[in-house]
Amino acid sequence: MITALKRNPNKIRQGSIIVDIILYTMAIVICLITLYPFYYVIIMSISSPQEVAAMNVFLIPKGFFLGSYELILKDAKMWWAYSNTLIYVTAGAVLNCLMAVLGAYPLTVKNLKGRKWIVVFLLIPMYFGGGLIPTYLLINKLGMYNTMFAVIIPGMVSIWNIILVRTFFTTIPEGLKESAFIDGASHLQLLFKVILPISKPIIAVIAIYSVVGIWNSWFDALVYLPNEKLHPLQMYLYRVVVQQSVDLKTLSLEDTRHAVANMLSSIQLKYAIIVFTTLPVIFTYPFFQKYFIKGALLGSLKE
Repeated sequence: MITALKRNPNKIRQGSIIVDIILYTMAIVICLITLYPFYYVIIMSISSPQEVAAMNVFLIPKGFFLGSYELILKDAKMWWAYSNTLIYVTAGAVLNCLMAVLGAYPLTVKNLKGRKWIVVFLLIPMYFGGGLIPTYLLINKLGMYNTMFAVIIPGMVSIWNIILVRTFFTTIPEGLKESAFIDGASHLQLLFKVILPISKPIIAVIAIYSVVGIWNSWFDALVYLPNEKLHPLQMYLYRVVVQQSVDLKTLSLEDTRHAVANMLSSIQLKYAIIVFTTLPVIFTYPFFQKYFIKGALLGSLKE
């Protein structure tokens, strides 16, 4: 008697061409939707100013004009803001990584008294803050108002980063730490000579989070830095994109023509500045890519 073989409904079938086509199509569509806004800004920045002002550019550049980039490269104020941003990013990223490591390591020491209470204490300001006005008064009382420290110091400690690094440190085998202590290592030697060299993934995650966050930050400069010479690049972008305006009613005919030409250029200039200020962050990511995914997963999921 031949028994009929029943097909298992829970069996996973592989190699379906139709499913592969659907998945690839969905991935391509999602990539296009994600990348198109940045592509749109790029083609707007190199198209003819008249076409840009008329909003006739959608898929390919119309005309070719690099005058906006030439204006950017010749703008001394932009380069000054660029140098300020490099200072903020470098100092902020280094201090953020250092504070995260120094804050996370003691929380992994098992015989530290009150360790659990310290973790609870850190979680409170993570969810509840004093608000803008108390922070402004504190910055002013500390003498940091209208100085670079007003942007660097308040953001150098991130509780979320400390928790990420602490979670990563707990995945390091205890035997490695014990062997270091047997060899006569102190806590500082253990941290900087043993733990940090094998913690590159989570350090890379903290570094790229810090770099991107500080690079895109402008609100702190708006509140604490009235001196334009201290403004970062994003604040410069804010002034160009949001605050720039021309009143044509008060101009003569010839001046009006020049003003209209300047307005056409200024419309395109906004797109060029967006590209110019975004590219450095995009180019930064590939250097951390091999550590980023591993560090993000280990630091945030494994407990």
